[in-house]
Amino acid sequence: MNIQILHLLEGARAASGLTVIIDVFRAFSLECYLYALGAETIFPVDTLEKAYQYREKYPGSLLAGERKGKKCAGFDFGNSPSAIINFPIRGKKVIHTTSAGTQGIANAHGAEEIITGSLVNASAVAQYIRAKNPETVSLVCMGVGGRRRAKEDYLCAEYIKSLLKQQPFNISRGISNLRYDGGTHFFDPDRQDVFPKEDFHLCVKYDQFPFVIRIRKNDAGDTCTEKIDVL
Repeated sequence: MNIQILHLLEGARAASGLTVIIDVFRAFSLECYLYALGAETIFPVDTLEKAYQYREKYPGSLLAGERKGKKCAGFDFGNSPSAIINFPIRGKKVIHTTSAGTQGIANAHGAEEIITGSLVNASAVAQYIRAKNPETVSLVCMGVGGRRRAKEDYLCAEYIKSLLKQQPFNISRGISNLRYDGGTHFFDPDRQDVFPKEDFHLCVKYDQFPFVIRIRKNDAGDTCTEKIDVL
């Protein structure tokens, strides 16, 4: 198994084989929490225009997403896991657009299969990949806005790689370091409306969920996701 770690939008475009699009803070952590709360399906889209179109196409759906971290106009919630914990999610379709994670999905044209990745389901991702045993695995770290590298995404990629290779990896120390180098914006008192500290803690609860999120097409040909239990 050839495991490559790629970065940002150019990494998504270069990805091949079984591709994991990683966005720890916060897109694909949020999607795991949405599925854990009973979401029916999630539509990851790259543009605001498409998000609004999908809301019309799928009546009763919820809009989730951000631009520069802030909730988009007219959306039900932003990209914050802590904001949806008490939200009535069960049975709902969710349309999701972000500055990095969903852009990676839209740009991974060379991938044979796409799943998403975050710390909260990293072990499930590794287990899924082992079961598939592909020739090539692309771990794509989407970073900040898909244009600047982020330490949390690289940490997640290295953790998944270590699980695949069955090599020791001190994930707890890596997460502790993120508190002061990579996740400091979650502890800025002037930015709590956009980056609440609760989001940091929810996003670094590694190996919380026994499922992966796989990208697929629905009957209408629209890109959506499905939850697949693996552990």
